[in-house]
Amino acid sequence: NNNNNNNNNNNAATTSEGKDKTKEAQSASGKKIEYRKVSVPQHRFTPLKEKWLDLYTPVTEQMKCDMRMNLKTRKVELRTTPETEDSSSLQKCCDFVQAFVLGFDIQDSIALLRLDDLYIECFEVKDVKTLKGEHLSRCIGRLAGKGGKTRFTIENATRTRIVIADTHIRILGSFQNIKVARDAICGLILGSPPGKVYSRMRGICARMNDKF
Repeated sequence: NNNNNNNNNNNAATTSEGKDKTKEAQSASGKKIEYRKVSVPQHRFTPLKEKWLDLYTPVTEQMKCDMRMNLKTRKVELRTTPETEDSSSLQKCCDFVQAFVLGFDIQDSIALLRLDDLYIECFEVKDVKTLKGEHLSRCIGRLAGKGGKTRFTIENATRTRIVIADTHIRILGSFQNIKVARDAICGLILGSPPGKVYSRMRGICARMNDKF
């Protein structure tokens, strides 16, 4: 009984020590440790494993945040550390990981860590027009174009990055550029000829460039 009591006391002492250390770390930096979680769908699990180091390095070294993979919950867990300098760093890291999970390349996703005015917009084909069967397949084909040509044209003209995953469309870019790209994509979904969509999109982009 005495041994058990001693063990319990030791355990209590250890946990209280751990809590004290956490409190010390928090008070030393004067910051509260914050947490974020990003869910990883089944089909993005393998790419995440393969590119883990490429994601981990900028998060821990540049943004000074902690990152780990929780295999039980299938979530990437992020948290600030006493070394984290900027309060927005954690949210930027969360957006960076989320962008990769949504299908963007690491080279494109990393821009979310470096620039402030970048966003991701997600929508589905059915949000614009209800299409089924062959009509839906042809619509997705129109959006991508032969060899991805249409998608590249919209990306280059609007300075955005676009991911077409089944019927889901994701756009990464600045607020204004996303709007132009989204309008072009909606035009294609609604059946406008690509030539007409391109000329209207280039006209808008030219006017935007003149403004700046």
